[in-house]
Amino acid sequence: MVTKGTLDWAYPPFIIASTAAAMDWKVSMFFTFYGLSLLKKKRDLKISALGNPAMPMKMPFGPDWFQNIEWNIPNLMMAGVPGFENVATGLMKQTIRNKGVATIEQLRELCAEPGFELVACQMTVDLFGWKKEDFIPEISEWAGAATYLGKVRQADASLFL
Repeated sequence: MVTKGTLDWAYPPFIIASTAAAMDWKVSMFFTFYGLSLLKKKRDLKISALGNPAMPMKMPFGPDWFQNIEWNIPNLMMAGVPGFENVATGLMKQTIRNKGVATIEQLRELCAEPGFELVACQMTVDLFGWKKEDFIPEISEWAGAATYLGKVRQADASLFL
């Protein structure tokens, strides 16, 4: 179950799902609330460091000693400095490039291949007034929680991310 739609919260479900599929597991992902935005054709994923004190920032540039410092940014600064979210997002995207980590787009493409089920929460679409045309065509099913729970009832593993 995928419930969050920020850049940092997009990685865990896509990494776990693509790894499970590589291990020949049948994978079904249910995208609901803000997580459903990860299946939109157009998205501009950002990081919201506010309220996440466990997220130290590291700089993706400069000498090694500078890159190895864990910058624990106070929540007040994250909330009070205009543009901080954009700076944090830019630093994270640069770190992802520097480390050779797959992008969300690449991971999502892996999870949109045959053998995956990408289930979109119909109630969320209705609630937020979104249109199905705004989403990728690889969505397997538009369903509610009861339909999805019926599927995962027989699952060997279920994760809430």
